[in-house]
Amino acid sequence: MPSTTAYALTMLAAGIGIPILAALNAALGTKIGSPVAAATILFTVALSISVVAVLIHGAAPLAKAVHAPKHLLLGGAFIAFYVLAVTFVAPSFGVGNAIFFVLLGQLISAAIIDHYGLFGARLNPLSLNRSIGIALMAAGVFMAQKA
Repeated sequence: MPSTTAYALTMLAAGIGIPILAALNAALGTKIGSPVAAATILFTVALSISVVAVLIHGAAPLAKAVHAPKHLLLGGAFIAFYVLAVTFVAPSFGVGNAIFFVLLGQLISAAIIDHYGLFGARLNPLSLNRSIGIALMAAGVFMAQKA
């Protein structure tokens, strides 16, 4: 089982990748003149990599998706919305501004998901200390963006 450090480093790398993804896809959308086409290209590349990964790790679990609650499949809609939104917005609003609001939204929704244990997440009630910590994180992101 991976360590907490391995999990933290993996998620740090994912976090580093989000603004890079936003900048690259926004630039691609501008270069080819279509944010929607840029998003389609991004998803084609992502699908190809995912197919390779599922072939390496075993495709049998894919059959179980047919029986999964349908609302659990909405993650794809959320990622499509994110990619399309950032690809449209970032060229005009700025990657930093776009990601600031993405991070703020992530802090809010993560706190709600953890507080209620939604979607099978580990229950982590929103205490006063946690609320202050989230507020400080949001303030830090805001201050870093305004610097």
